[in-house]
Amino acid sequence: MKQKLTVEKAEMKENELFLGIADGSVSGMRAMEQILADSDNLSFIYIVDHNEDYTYISLPESVWPELKKAYDGNLPVYVTDQSERLLLKGFHEELGDLIENIRGNSNYGEEMVAKVESIF
Repeated sequence: MKQKLTVEKAEMKENELFLGIADGSVSGMRAMEQILADSDNLSFIYIVDHNEDYTYISLPESVWPELKKAYDGNLPVYVTDQSERLLLKGFHEELGDLIENIRGNSNYGEEMVAKVESIF
């Protein structure tokens, strides 16, 4: 099973968005520039490489308003643990493509489509 880290808080600081995880570490991770939808859990999943295996960074609906601000302002987005941060490269392009694909697409489920359309 792939490791999954869940973002628990989102905070804007000086025109950058920091997505904090409580458990786990971003040490040694490499951004893969890929975002998927997790319709069952109403979240986006950013994929990172860690020791030649994938780790999923879950971006739940609770942080979407901050993601929207960063997306609209084309601001850098980082995932952080207690001591390190990782820039989520390609975040804006990937998120934009995914949002456009979700809009009006019932394959993602009615609730996911409604939430994405209401925030983004």
